[in-house]
Amino acid sequence: MYHKKILLIILLIIGASCKPKPDENTMIGKFNVKSDLFLAQFDCKTDVDDIHSVAGVATILADPRLSGVHFHAVAGTYGIQEGLYVPADTLFKTVFANNWSDAHADYNKALKEVTFMVIKTLKNSGDIWIAEAGQSDFTAALIRSIKDSLPEIKTVERIHVVQHSEWNENNTSPENLAYVKANADYHKIPDGNVPDNGSPGFCSEEKITMQAHIKNPEVLKIWQLARETANRFNGKEGRYNNPTIAKGGLDFSDVSETCWIFGFNHLVNIDEFFREFITSSN
Repeated sequence: MYHKKILLIILLIIGASCKPKPDENTMIGKFNVKSDLFLAQFDCKTDVDDIHSVAGVATILADPRLSGVHFHAVAGTYGIQEGLYVPADTLFKTVFANNWSDAHADYNKALKEVTFMVIKTLKNSGDIWIAEAGQSDFTAALIRSIKDSLPEIKTVERIHVVQHSEWNENNTSPENLAYVKANADYHKIPDGNVPDNGSPGFCSEEKITMQAHIKNPEVLKIWQLARETANRFNGKEGRYNNPTIAKGGLDFSDVSETCWIFGFNHLVNIDEFFREFITSSN
């Protein structure tokens, strides 16, 4: 019996050593480039910080290190908050081309489009990473749809949701927030409006000349369009007046979630953000 146990241990050791090691080149932070899907969701109601955040996400995705990332964006993923929507179709088309859905214009169509991509990814052994620049109501509908189509999938292990804002949580319908927390791998990270709290702080009233930070002409064009769009709607017709943007500063605090997913959570503030991507995205 003793010799059999020794033999079993030896076989287990040999078997473990023969297992292929994970290819580190496929991982960007927590994200597996070969299999996973990144969903960037923006409520765009009624704060224009989402508009700056679209440009921030675009800056990260333009980095060559993320060239293989499979991504999709969703506009209009708002919850129960009041106020007018901020239309930014031109910006979304410029940044994401055909890789975005408009839940504000056609909620059911957007949900079907995203559900199709998520099902395809899950069937191919990939995980879903959702950066919620807004509320969780659309995510709740998405998870319900996945459970209807793929009841065997453990969504609590395969769908990862990242939220940074207590305000966003409070403006999600309570039943939907509870559902997402119970049925997804839910991560509430520190608020991205504040530096030195464990998340990057991407909100500053400091006026920044974008040309001094961004050399990639396409990325610079995106930032110029984002700032023009945000300025056009900030505080207009009863929309929330973002004081940072009103003073000429930048507020892309929601991008702290994208940084957390892709391994850039060490960035402290806006200056470090642009230093990280100024050369890589050229």
